[in-house]
Amino acid sequence: MEHKAGKKLFYLAIKFVVSGLFLYVVFRKAGVANIFSHLTTIRPAFFIFSVVLYIIATFISAIRWKMLLDEDYPLGKLFSLYMIGSFFNNILPGIIGGDAVKVYYLYSDTGKGGSSLGSVFMDRYLGFFALLLIGLVAGFFAYADLKVIGMSLAMPALFVFFILVSLVLFGFRLGKRFGAVSAFYDYFHYYIRKGSIMLKTVALSFIIQILSIVMVYVIALGLGESPSFLLLLVFMPIIITAATVPVSISGLGIREGAFVILLGRVGFSPQVAISISFLWFLSTVVASSIGLFEFLRYRKKALN
Repeated sequence: MEHKAGKKLFYLAIKFVVSGLFLYVVFRKAGVANIFSHLTTIRPAFFIFSVVLYIIATFISAIRWKMLLDEDYPLGKLFSLYMIGSFFNNILPGIIGGDAVKVYYLYSDTGKGGSSLGSVFMDRYLGFFALLLIGLVAGFFAYADLKVIGMSLAMPALFVFFILVSLVLFGFRLGKRFGAVSAFYDYFHYYIRKGSIMLKTVALSFIIQILSIVMVYVIALGLGESPSFLLLLVFMPIIITAATVPVSISGLGIREGAFVILLGRVGFSPQVAISISFLWFLSTVVASSIGLFEFLRYRKKALN
């Protein structure tokens, strides 16, 4: 037990170091004073609208999750669990994963480990699939602009990599000897054949991901910037993919670096790119604070 705790603390420390190094590089490049001056120019109404969009996207995510469950689970409770997961992901990063929290509470209610794990994973998987497909299609329409900045093959390569990893993971059923993992694969293969549910959940995934990208666009407008929305549809899947690689704290540093690199290719200064990135993240943090109250409510119920 002590060995596992020590190992977890070691990996957490590595993540802090990685985030710190990336943040140091991008902040040094842009200048702290320049970044702060840009952050303070955000128009509050735009920031608040971004927060509201996140809450709406989370509610739609709860609807999608409900469709992936065999049980008639209350939508309000799923929305509550989603907010709790977002709280842990965004406000207490590295301590416990938000998805793990959702699996834990769902399993506590249903007693079904495979479907609890499977539904949370499928929910994430469909969202990521939709995000990459959005970037791929947008890249087709923005091909000329992407070719000029040397990014025309970025999304096709990322999408092909995703498909190959999916084929290996689900084709070979890695780790299927373990009971919970085997039940997870059974769940996945069962639902992937339910065409009507898959179509509906993928459609909801497109709406969710578009709302997430609109959040970034709204933040940029609030700062007085006007990026190409079409190019954002291509850039954001790349940025989100980079930020979700588990080597940093909630993608901090890596996300800002990706914004600087990609928006820099279309003429945005580092301070503007970092400001957009940070305010986008901050809007998710503010919205996720709802999860704290939901978590305390769950804790209170458990103690009574």
